[in-house]
Amino acid sequence: MKTTWKVAWLLGVIACFTLVAASAQKDDKDEEEGPTANVNFVILKQDNGKPVRNAAVIMHSINSHGKQSRGDLELKTDLDGKASFDGVPYGVLRVQVLASGFQTFGQDYDVKQTDLSVTIKLNRPEGQYSIYGNQPAGKNDKTPDPNAKPQ
Repeated sequence: MKTTWKVAWLLGVIACFTLVAASAQKDDKDEEEGPTANVNFVILKQDNGKPVRNAAVIMHSINSHGKQSRGDLELKTDLDGKASFDGVPYGVLRVQVLASGFQTFGQDYDVKQTDLSVTIKLNRPEGQYSIYGNQPAGKNDKTPDPNAKPQ
């Protein structure tokens, strides 16, 4: 009886290793199913063309139904405002850029070549206006204007 138990246990272990190996091969095949691209980003300031360092570049693949993939990839720009990723699958890529002191940027790109270079120029935030008299948000009659001359 002990020998039968050992044989059954050994067969179970072998079956587990076989399943893990088959799963790994399937994952490798899934990654190799379609062509991929190397995508290079350069993030610059719109007003002076200088690089934006430490900007978050977030990428989402968009499926054929127009839905964003669950997994996303976030890159950070270097001192020259550059970030890149090799292995982006062909198809629609949604890119969002977030950087402190700048408006959020978002756009879809059609990845259909082995190398794609994207230059993005970020704008500074614009003033927000209230529906009450088109005054900048947060301003009211009680708030003194720091630029006003004394009367």
